Amino acid sequence: MFFIVVVFVMTILYGYVGARVIAPFDISGTGLFIYWTLIALLAVAPIAGLLIRSRGLENPLTDIFLWIGFIGMGLFSLAFVAFIVRDLGWVTGTLSFKILKSISNSSSDSIQMDPGRRQFLLMSMNLGIVGVTSLLGGIGLFQAMRKATIVTQNIAIAKLPREFHGLTIAQISDLHLGPTIKAEYAQTVVDQVNALIPDLIFFTGDMVDGSVESLSEDVEPLRQLKSKYGTYFVTGNHEYYSGAEQWVEKVAELGMTNLHNEHRILEIDGARLAIAGVTDLMAHHSIKSHKTDPYKAMRGIPDELPTIMLAHQPGTAELTGDLPIDLMVCGHTHGGQYIPFNLAVARVHKYSAGLHQHGKMQVYVNRGTGYWGPPLRLGVPSEITLFKLQSSENEMS
Repeated sequence: MFFIVVVFVMTILYGYVGARVIAPFDISGTGLFIYWTLIALLAVAPIAGLLIRSRGLENPLTDIFLWIGFIGMGLFSLAFVAFIVRDLGWVTGTLSFKILKSISNSSSDSIQMDPGRRQFLLMSMNLGIVGVTSLLGGIGLFQAMRKATIVTQNIAIAKLPREFHGLTIAQISDLHLGPTIKAEYAQTVVDQVNALIPDLIFFTGDMVDGSVESLSEDVEPLRQLKSKYGTYFVTGNHEYYSGAEQWVEKVAELGMTNLHNEHRILEIDGARLAIAGVTDLMAHHSIKSHKTDPYKAMRGIPDELPTIMLAHQPGTAELTGDLPIDLMVCGHTHGGQYIPFNLAVARVHKYSAGLHQHGKMQVYVNRGTGYWGPPLRLGVPSEITLFKLQSSENEMS
């Protein structure tokens, strides 16, 4: 069913843009066939590439195929929005034109747009949309490839012991090492995180898009992550597309602590802080024993202990009930990744980016340290979050 929906959406997306681009031009015969063949190949490329990789054929040729497919997807999605806006404006203008004709004392011919002028206007707008879309695609690609933005976020926890006042936590999320993000970017992220000299590091899932076998070299830089009290990891939905059990083993081998519906207690000079973590919300669809369970993760934590929970999807907050969690750190949404789709993501997810209040619990959603699919970042930069814990809001700097 999901595959059918994806194919339907891609057909609408590429078909609509393709039809709008070609509409003002007099192309037929072989030229028209070649044009639509190219459109079809661009539409098929990302789907076919992902299917090929899912069958274990992970190689540089498949990566190139996906690069082409994902860049095309990004450009077509931007053009789709632009053409929708253009067409709505055109329809509005046409209706206004007809109303003007019906109430005007002028003859019909005197206010009729010349067909040649109409075609020239359409052609100009189409070329303009293609040009602007290409420019935005280039800017978005540059933004996606550059260093992630460091976002500093103060967090006030009323019951935080003074020993934890000023504790720093670096959060990485949604790195998506795979066909288009490689070891070089992972190394850049590691260097950025280590430069922050964090006390703790949290990795909230979607580390990879591919198997341990094919990505072992690309994840190797993550072994260099350094913090005073360790790195904690929870699975994201993409780990379950890529062999979650093998990746959990690999995460441990890289020196991270995987939190599988469980917690650890960090103790500093006799004061304690609980760090809990849950599996991805959709994990049970792949591995039943990995079903998300915040209550299990919190079992045994005294109510008076300040508690931070790692969860990939912000929707996990709805499962926490009255659990005494002070802060939940998440990812998954990418903040929408690029405009205007960030607006749609904000409608789908209750918490799509930044800090929110969910009852007595604070929820922070990282906008993603990498990207997925189209290599685009427009208006929604990649993010590494640096949390600074404070014992009260009055003490925030």
